[in-house]
Amino acid sequence: GVPPEASEAPVAKSMPGSLSRPPFGERTTVVLQNLPLNYRRQMLLRMLDVEGFAGEYDFVYLPMDFKTRAGFGYAFINLVHASTVARFWGVFDGYSKWMFPSAKVCHVSWSQPLQGLKAHIKRYRSSPLMHLSVPDEYRPVIFSGGVRVSFPPPLKEITAPSQKAL
Repeated sequence: GVPPEASEAPVAKSMPGSLSRPPFGERTTVVLQNLPLNYRRQMLLRMLDVEGFAGEYDFVYLPMDFKTRAGFGYAFINLVHASTVARFWGVFDGYSKWMFPSAKVCHVSWSQPLQGLKAHIKRYRSSPLMHLSVPDEYRPVIFSGGVRVSFPPPLKEITAPSQKAL
């Protein structure tokens, strides 16, 4: 599929009958939706790498339910370069080659309202999600050159999350 453009984005001018798709613009953060609920972050990272995107992403967050230890079925991925988004979208919109049997079919959409690595770091660095009591696999992670790096330190003291808040 082709990513829909924001309503405020200029519409691409094309020749009548042209099959050109609209420009992707500068957005880099997408949401993978309809993931198997038992997918874990390491499985997601492996899937991204196996499908040819190793080193192409710098932020990944797979929200998890602390009580059931299951995912919520979606993940935020920030790609390093906007030029990679079209290829990523083409691979994962309609994706169903999961590591185990599942009828789920992935759908890709734009992350809203946050876009870009800086916005996601700002959103999560002082979040209760980053508290030391939260297991690492439930936290967002950042990468540089395909290698995981430490999240920047919080800007304020982090309180432990309430179990239902996650």
